[in-house]
Amino acid sequence: MKMTKTLNGGNMTIALEGRLDTMTAPELETELSKSLGGAESLTLDFSNLEYISSAGLRVLLAAHKNMVKKGGMKVLHVNEVVQEVFEVTGFADILTIE
Repeated sequence: MKMTKTLNGGNMTIALEGRLDTMTAPELETELSKSLGGAESLTLDFSNLEYISSAGLRVLLAAHKNMVKKGGMKVLHVNEVVQEVFEVTGFADILTIE
């Protein structure tokens, strides 16, 4: 998985490319714990994310819980495969998906 991080004012944007699964979820979790301290909001760009597993969902849920206390979190450009995972697991009702 490739990760690109941008801080614009108080908004942290992280673009993910590839697969967010058991092997790569810890990498995202580590990055989020390091980067979100000063961020007021988080945007996750899934334009190039091909797949998400339960390990990736766990990281998203933790980030969402953390960011709800601040300025919020949104997920952009979700493909059909990832959207279906969100819908089946109920994440579509929890996350702000644009």
